[in-house]
Amino acid sequence: MTTQELIENFALFDQWEDRYRYIIDLGKKLPPLPQEQRTVENKVQGCVSQVWLTHTEENGRHKFQADSDAFIVKGLASILIHLYNNKTAEEIQAINIEEVFAQIGLSEHLSPTRRNGFFSMVQKIQTFANPIY
Repeated sequence: MTTQELIENFALFDQWEDRYRYIIDLGKKLPPLPQEQRTVENKVQGCVSQVWLTHTEENGRHKFQADSDAFIVKGLASILIHLYNNKTAEEIQAINIEEVFAQIGLSEHLSPTRRNGFFSMVQKIQTFANPIY
């Protein structure tokens, strides 16, 4: 799913509750991380819920997997996987996540703790893609 497709999908919902359910559905579709990858090294710091994020790089393309113990957080991780997966470091750095965040309506509807967790995941992704970030 492209960034534009993600934005268009969220635009289909008039009510925040429908968007919330969509986020949860995205999370339910995210494959679970194997237990052996739920390590301290893969854990995202700054999230109230437990979140794990893994990274591999093949031919200059970054691949991510994520999982969480909370449905809404897993859905937020799924959004990030859709946005950042299989991109080059340059493509990852070019994504204006604040703009996407606002366009899909998350900026006014997430609690401050969930927002912090979301951006902790973003920071970890950007660090993987550009270690000097």
